[in-house]
Amino acid sequence: MASIDVSNTHFQQALRFVNQTNRHIFLTGKAGTGKTTFLRYIRENCFKKMAVVAPTGVAAINAGGTTLHSFFQLPPGPYLPNRQSNAGETRAINEHTLFKNLRLSSSKRELLQELELLVIDEVSMMRADTVDAIDTILRHFRRQLLVPFGGVQVVYIGDLFQLPPVVHQEDWEILQSVYKSPFFFDALALQQNPPVYLELKKIYRQNEADFIQILNNIRNNKATTSDLARLHHYYKPGFEPPEGENYIVLTTHNARADQLNRQELEKLPGKSSVFEGELTGDFNERSLPAEKTLKLKTGGQVMFTKNDKGEVRRYFNGKIGTISRIDGNKIYIKFRDDDHELLLEKETWKNIRYNYNKEKDEIEEEESGTFTQYPVRLAWAITIHKSQGLTFSKAIIDAGASFAPGQVYVALSRLTSLEGLVLYSRIHPQSIYTDGRVLHFAQTEIDDDDIEEQLLQEQKRFAGISLTRAFDCTKLVQSISTHYEGYAHRQVPDKNKAIEWAQHILTQAQTLPDISEKFNKQLTFLIADGETGGYTKLHERVSAGSAYFTGSLDQMLASLRQHSNEMKVKKKVKKYLKELHNLELDLARKKQQIAQALLLSAGLVKRLPLSELLRQAGENKNPEAGNEIATAADTAKPKKGDTCHISLEMFREGKSIAEIARARELTTGTIEKHLIHFIPAGEIKITDIVPEEKIGIIQKAIEDTAATGTTPVKEKLGNEFSYNEIRAVIAYLNREE
Repeated sequence: MASIDVSNTHFQQALRFVNQTNRHIFLTGKAGTGKTTFLRYIRENCFKKMAVVAPTGVAAINAGGTTLHSFFQLPPGPYLPNRQSNAGETRAINEHTLFKNLRLSSSKRELLQELELLVIDEVSMMRADTVDAIDTILRHFRRQLLVPFGGVQVVYIGDLFQLPPVVHQEDWEILQSVYKSPFFFDALALQQNPPVYLELKKIYRQNEADFIQILNNIRNNKATTSDLARLHHYYKPGFEPPEGENYIVLTTHNARADQLNRQELEKLPGKSSVFEGELTGDFNERSLPAEKTLKLKTGGQVMFTKNDKGEVRRYFNGKIGTISRIDGNKIYIKFRDDDHELLLEKETWKNIRYNYNKEKDEIEEEESGTFTQYPVRLAWAITIHKSQGLTFSKAIIDAGASFAPGQVYVALSRLTSLEGLVLYSRIHPQSIYTDGRVLHFAQTEIDDDDIEEQLLQEQKRFAGISLTRAFDCTKLVQSISTHYEGYAHRQVPDKNKAIEWAQHILTQAQTLPDISEKFNKQLTFLIADGETGGYTKLHERVSAGSAYFTGSLDQMLASLRQHSNEMKVKKKVKKYLKELHNLELDLARKKQQIAQALLLSAGLVKRLPLSELLRQAGENKNPEAGNEIATAADTAKPKKGDTCHISLEMFREGKSIAEIARARELTTGTIEKHLIHFIPAGEIKITDIVPEEKIGIIQKAIEDTAATGTTPVKEKLGNEFSYNEIRAVIAYLNREE
């Protein structure tokens, strides 16, 4: 299981956006801020039914997922949403031709219908038209034409300041009539529903403040003359690395990297040992994460292409070592400043496909092919493009004047420090270029002060969606209707009697959608009004709805089980009984969702913190788990050792809010929220949070807007007043009342 840095506030906030909201997210961060760690963590820990995809085969293998084109069966060529291709656009695909040529199996359709979370890694390489094609497919097969991505939450991960999408000129000539740029964020689907822009900011790769500042300036088109002068201290044309120092050359072209590796290998004495990789099943050779035919010699410099597994991590993706000896099929590697030899073991990379397991109600990964090889490659040189995601302590950058946008930043940011840098050529100011459209999009990032407020709003919205979705019976009725229609070609004993039973249960089910639609309209109103009334009316309505719908579902389940028992004694009914079992699962899961909704509304009434309530609801998505949430809702009261009280005790000891934040590795805004919790009880003074001259202004704005929440007040007051100042005054006024 991937471990995480619990002190990394932005990382934790991003996790809550994924797990506790349905909001689309763009997660970015400078090189070395933990984007890969974040992806690995949610793959292993997220409770939602998810799939991980990437634009290229290599990126998909590294992300532990599959390619976009494989998952969605996207045809080649540019996509023009809702347009008919004219004579000059014969290469383009439109909505009509997309579906005409799309052949999805029933299992793939079911997978798309059950999908809750789609994670797209290395999104900087993804084109805008691909995003729109995916949006079109999901809306269609999930039968939610008016909902972006058919209701699937999409998380985009990547760094747009690195390498851009590759778009051939003939494709762009077609696409530019629709799109402002080829970048994913200019997709039409995202213009209507932009993702929340979140950035990981804690840098793990570098710790030198001046180097980090130079990298930031290059990333943002703000490199100064002094920045370049500092880098040119390391300009050493013709530099020959001392033996054993493990320098790697970063260059712009594959041919140059291959030439350097081949030259250095030939300099070593003796014959090369050849190690052939093994392919099984479906594994595209163009997506191999290591060379299929690996030629090595004793003394050769190699780089690992995979992280070590197990508790003792002896190597990581990008670590460089030297082959100390080769004994038959055994390869031994030594690292600088380490006298121990490492006996290299082969690794296996998996190509996966996703399947929906109805029995477990989970999306599972199925191995469709493997590639087994030693996880190393020759490492005297590598292209800048292939170095993305890798970390080097020493590197020679040999790019000449052929830097493309983003390449300077990618190359330099591979290094852990300036001391390991060697430049074979000078970096000219015109080589440092970031696309203005990327810089404009970056301005949509949420300020730290507003992230928590937006997260809270999205959590409330997600809680509401979870409640109404629980009572939505549309999908259930579709399943029963499909079963009924199947009798036209189904052969079963006593077929007329079976049809009569199916017609009866379908009639029962068909009464539910109209009722659930009206019921959900009431819930939507009560959810919006719930905070004012303490959610009591909402819980009462959910309780009544739960009793009604559960009763109807129990009747259908009893009828179905009786029919199943009657059919079990007959011959040639195995397939039919499986179909009945699947219907039973659909009915039981709808009951489970309603039970979860009841526990959720109970938690809201009891003022269980929303973040905690949603976390528990997600972790307990199974029929046996409900009691755990109920117990938590009944017993959840602030304890002396909880996080709010810790902040309160530190404040009472005389520490300032800033000092508490530093000590606890939290934001000052979070500590302020902890302390605001104690204003109504008089344990914290209002002036400890809000300057006295602001209190009256905020109070008047609250009265003028007649607001019980913070957003309308903030919009009236502007940026000179923070959300926490408004919260503090609301808490103070509640105490006065």
